[in-house]
Amino acid sequence: MSSSTISITGTGVSAGAGTGEGTGAPAGGGTERPDPAREAADDLCAAVLTSLRRKDQREKGRQYVQGLLALTGRKSMRGIAGQVGGGAAEQSMHHFISGSTWDWQPIRANLSRFLEAASPLTAWVAQPMAIPKGGEHSVGVANRFDPHQGQMFRGQQAFGIWFASAALASPVGWEMFLPEAETSAGAAAGAAVAGLAEEHAARAAYEEAAAAAVISTVRRGGSPVRPVVLDIRGIGTRSTMNRFAEAGLPVIARIAPSTPVLVTDPALPGHGAGARCARDVLQSVKGLSTPVEWSEPDPAAGGARHRSTLAVAVRVMMPDPSPARRRHLLLVGEWTDPRRPPSQLWVTDLVRLPVGPLLRLTKQGRRVAFAAEHSGQEAGLRDFAGRALPGWHRHVTLASVAHAARALTARRG
Repeated sequence: MSSSTISITGTGVSAGAGTGEGTGAPAGGGTERPDPAREAADDLCAAVLTSLRRKDQREKGRQYVQGLLALTGRKSMRGIAGQVGGGAAEQSMHHFISGSTWDWQPIRANLSRFLEAASPLTAWVAQPMAIPKGGEHSVGVANRFDPHQGQMFRGQQAFGIWFASAALASPVGWEMFLPEAETSAGAAAGAAVAGLAEEHAARAAYEEAAAAAVISTVRRGGSPVRPVVLDIRGIGTRSTMNRFAEAGLPVIARIAPSTPVLVTDPALPGHGAGARCARDVLQSVKGLSTPVEWSEPDPAAGGARHRSTLAVAVRVMMPDPSPARRRHLLLVGEWTDPRRPPSQLWVTDLVRLPVGPLLRLTKQGRRVAFAAEHSGQEAGLRDFAGRALPGWHRHVTLASVAHAARALTARRG
């Protein structure tokens, strides 16, 4: 794979520049400027909603997407239905999302293929999405520890699987991390598990949910094999890396500074010394680091900001009780301040790529995080308020279609 295949740009992400007039009605008297995303959404819906067998379902799906794009602020069912007919429409739309039986997976696969045709895929990015919520009236709400942010919160935890190309970034797959998953993981470790053991079990379930969500999305989408960026703190464990190797997907994943690794380059300090923590390995070779330039979205400038940090890549393995299962990896470290320890640490099985393209590949995570916060809010990715998990999946799928319409028009602009 050439380095140009995984170059990073910050210009293809919608920066939240409004959602039109918010009325959902045709422009009256020629005074309102049409929203290009809403115009593009009709063509997009015609292409990706084909798995809905009935014409009325495809029309409701189109109306729901249009409602998400038309409304400003929080996207409520009442507000979306208000775009197409008020109270009676609200009941019908609620049934379409929460009470119907249509399958959301084919729509996600169609969306992935549509985006691939518009702008060839660079990487898949797993982006955690914490959704703060109070009360008990939404599916999956609990007191949670968010490993990505390193703090407690009350609400839902979900994973978005984002399609990232040179020109756009948009979600195409979703999984919610449910309290039941944590409970079953803890039970598997024993009924009396507590303290650090319980936290470890919950963390393992979190990693498993993230990995499963990515692999399922990529397999259903039918896109070419591309790297997966797991920008989640400490997710690059041996089990996660092995899971992606078994699935045939190249991956670059963030690791904790304390992660044990084996240095395999005979010319470097630590070779043959057994397992060492990744931070110490990188500190010992900091003198070999080189400047790497990359860009990130800059909302103030309305484009991208160019940055440069120091990075180095070291050949390593992860310790395994069976030497036959040990795989050659690269440990990548980045320094934003050379006087301090590395700010980010990654492991990858893309062992033939130089450090520059590898570091720029990791920045897809920052780009997706920016899109999730800005244009994701416009599309209503966090705005489902129902008890049914299938309803959440249908909402977030159609919100992804709305997000894609916005991203595609930003790209054309």
